[in-house]
Amino acid sequence: MRSLLFAPGNHARRVEKALSLPADGVILDLEDAVAVTEKPPTRAKVVAAFGAPRHGKLYVRVNALSTEWCFADLLAIVHAGLDGIVLPKTESADELKAADWVIGSLEQERGLRRGAIDLIPIIETARGIQALPLICGAGSRARTLAFGAGDFTLDLGMIWSRDESELLPHRAACVVACRAAGMEPPLDTVWADLRDTEGFAQSAKRAAALGFQGKMCIHPDQVAVTNAAFTPDDATIAQARRVIAAFDEAEKQGLASIQLDGQFIDYPIVQRARQVLSRGGIQ
Repeated sequence: MRSLLFAPGNHARRVEKALSLPADGVILDLEDAVAVTEKPPTRAKVVAAFGAPRHGKLYVRVNALSTEWCFADLLAIVHAGLDGIVLPKTESADELKAADWVIGSLEQERGLRRGAIDLIPIIETARGIQALPLICGAGSRARTLAFGAGDFTLDLGMIWSRDESELLPHRAACVVACRAAGMEPPLDTVWADLRDTEGFAQSAKRAAALGFQGKMCIHPDQVAVTNAAFTPDDATIAQARRVIAAFDEAEKQGLASIQLDGQFIDYPIVQRARQVLSRGGIQ
């Protein structure tokens, strides 16, 4: 998934708009975008959207497991039509296992296929970063995770700068932990300054270069930019094809390394080129 767009669950027009956009997924929010007094009545509104026409997958962000609302959120939303649940502020493997167990029990009770509903934990505290290997190795239904810079920088008292240099080691830790556990690449944080479109584009490019598979978005205008950042452009695809073709020809001659336009090419470089084509949907 390249793009996951948030929409407040209690705002019907924004929900309808989000579902119509070419985001790979939409996250209907029950957490930060919904006031405390609105949380209980918003659950039914979110469930009502499960049957609406949509372009991509449909997720719901519940409230954190440590809050008084999470369990009721899960009880309300585990139904047919839901693709996945986003679990914020995940700080331990036990939290992930507990959410997995509740979801699995509800799937069984409600006649849904076991494991049908995805689970994406968001890592957004120091404790979550520290527990990354355990969270990724929890053996839950989670296939990837997301990194949340807003709450993370708040938790650590960091200044979230435009170039995001302070986030580099923590973003990289998420990528490494997912890879080491055999999970899919993670999803990157949102970008909070809606006026700074160039800053957002650079943030998306940085995340793609670090090995993230996609980025969470908070405004419709960010979707196309995100999709582009995580999709190889025509020039990159053309170069990947040239690398593969040249190496395949060299391999027939018994060579395992060549030069192409002054660049050294061996098996890891060719595998990287094949990954580029795979990301571009090219076999």
